[in-house]
Amino acid sequence: MSATTGTKLLDNRWDDAKAAAMSEPERLLYRSNLLGGDKRITNYGGGNTSAKVEERDPLTGESVTVLWVKGSGGDVGTMKLDGFSTLYQDKLEALRGIYRGLEHEDEMVALLSHCTFNLNPRAASIDTPLHAYVPYRHVDHMHPDAVIAIAATKRSRELTREIYGDEIGWLPWRRPGFELGLDLSKFAAENPSAKGVVLESHGLFTWGDTARDSYETTLRIINKAIEWFDGQLAGRPAFGGERVSALEPAQRRAIAARLMPEIRARIGTDERKIGHFDDSAAVLGFVNSAELDRLAALGTSCPDHFLRTKIRPLVLAFDPASGDVDGLLAGLDGEIETYRDGYRAYYDRCRRANSPAMRDPNAVIYLVPGVGMLSFAKDKATARIASEFYLNAINVMRGASGVDVYQGLDEQEAFDIEYWLLEEAKLQRMPKPKSLAGRIAFVTGGAGGIGRATAGRLLQDGACVVLADIDQGALDGAVAEFTKGFGADQVRGVVVNVTDEGAVERGFAETVAEFGGLDILVSNAGIASASPIEETTLEVWNRNIDILATGYFLVSREAFRLFRRQKLGGAVVFIASKNGLAASAGAAAYCTAKAAEIHLARCLALEGAEAGIRVNTVNPDAVLRGSKIWSGEWREQRAASSKLQTDQLEEHYRNRSMLKRSVFPEDIAEAVYFLASDLSAKSTGNIINVDAGNPISFTR
Repeated sequence: MSATTGTKLLDNRWDDAKAAAMSEPERLLYRSNLLGGDKRITNYGGGNTSAKVEERDPLTGESVTVLWVKGSGGDVGTMKLDGFSTLYQDKLEALRGIYRGLEHEDEMVALLSHCTFNLNPRAASIDTPLHAYVPYRHVDHMHPDAVIAIAATKRSRELTREIYGDEIGWLPWRRPGFELGLDLSKFAAENPSAKGVVLESHGLFTWGDTARDSYETTLRIINKAIEWFDGQLAGRPAFGGERVSALEPAQRRAIAARLMPEIRARIGTDERKIGHFDDSAAVLGFVNSAELDRLAALGTSCPDHFLRTKIRPLVLAFDPASGDVDGLLAGLDGEIETYRDGYRAYYDRCRRANSPAMRDPNAVIYLVPGVGMLSFAKDKATARIASEFYLNAINVMRGASGVDVYQGLDEQEAFDIEYWLLEEAKLQRMPKPKSLAGRIAFVTGGAGGIGRATAGRLLQDGACVVLADIDQGALDGAVAEFTKGFGADQVRGVVVNVTDEGAVERGFAETVAEFGGLDILVSNAGIASASPIEETTLEVWNRNIDILATGYFLVSREAFRLFRRQKLGGAVVFIASKNGLAASAGAAAYCTAKAAEIHLARCLALEGAEAGIRVNTVNPDAVLRGSKIWSGEWREQRAASSKLQTDQLEEHYRNRSMLKRSVFPEDIAEAVYFLASDLSAKSTGNIINVDAGNPISFTR
């Protein structure tokens, strides 16, 4: 076990047989994916790999050396071949002759595009010169926690020498760019027996003559650091020992569910935020420790860490022994504002004449003793990745502070990277967020036809969606489908019986613990029944009222409680029915319950308006395709009432409509999207009929 990572040594997963069948670029990709697939080696999006490959020049037909290097914005663990930039090595070498010195190194980034080989559209990274000028065919730049723990100590140079001797060199901190590429080139030329370099406060460079050599050297150097830390830290308590004890898992999650909407309320007014909760053993070891306050205040070291997490977190004052969550919440305003003031002061101290305007001054990482770590960002993936990056920082601090004095990056250096004009340009190039980005939706009946289509429509425009359904099998299938289509970060499933008050409360608590809050409720769970009044049992009547009226009340009440805590407004959409407006013989229980839904929505629209909570209704009619309701007795009952065969129903309903068109789940989903989004920001208390036209259900 490693004292810095809590995991075993890295395994060599290189497969000679597999690699032998690959081209050189394919072996580079293979190596990259192997390295990037383990977060002990590098974090998401961090590090880069390269190979200098002999290619046929498409212009001259001659053999030329081409640098294949991870392009801007990629992730070595998940990238494909199109994630690499390709550049003429001789043109990169020619850039040395026109370099005007450190004060002008940023201008070299624009010149990289002039070195592009074969019209490759993948933009070159700022790290390209670091690979180009190392005189080896294969180069790896990784951010392993165990090595950064060495690089982030005050005696990093001496420790590097103690651990690696002459095999690995050391270079002082310099931000990535052309000058650092020249530093690496000079070191490699002057130290031909060296296999790599530790970069102070940054990471590790290693190299080799073949893809396998480079890969195995990288693993060996990291494992050597892991083993060294094991020997140094054996038997020592991490972070000065435990100051407080962790609460039980259920308590931790319950506190996170109470706390996250409150934080979101205070930091989400300008841009909605999605939350992530982590109470892993490594996180708890840090937040419960005696050294928490001191180390957290020092900030992170590796630039990749603080670009994701801000230079330091917000440590919330909480005593898990007292369990005073109300006191924790009462102090939030002051703690968050103090953090903002500190960030503004940092910006004012460090800003340059040409610095971009100050960005969001709120914390990204929130540390809670006894509970864990919360992170907030514009989307779930970014919040989760920020949490992973801070976990890397925790691992670094644990190792560094255990063997020496841990040091974060100098404040001015950190600012100059955070507000680097090149970094700002990258941010400006990012695509505009989708219309529901940062929004969290809860969809009841989410595994059925309308619910599933609605969830898909909301996901399509960037929402995080929780599918709530009583059918575990159907729910699992829907979640798997959406995970494949939209990614695991965007969707969750929770089994909920909407007639069970406790189950509803637990479903919303789970939503909050997973995503941080709620913005949209789509109340869609439903059943249907038909029988003459004298044959309608009390059980059937109650079941309709329980699911279609009481169920809608319970989920709405829970959503309203969350919306009011967040103070960010909210959107509620009821899926009612044409039968809520138009009476239908032989379906008194169903029609009555649907009418109750519509009137409940009107009441809630009145109650919610002052808090910015909008409540609207969609009335479908005869949505047969994909519907669980229409797959059972309801289809037979409706066919019998109209003296039709069941397979004649769809044509019957289509011809009955004014527009002579069938209504599908996707049509209902489109109406829900409109009412849930800002397109309808000035609409509440409304009903949209999606029934292809039916005069008896006109709302006026």
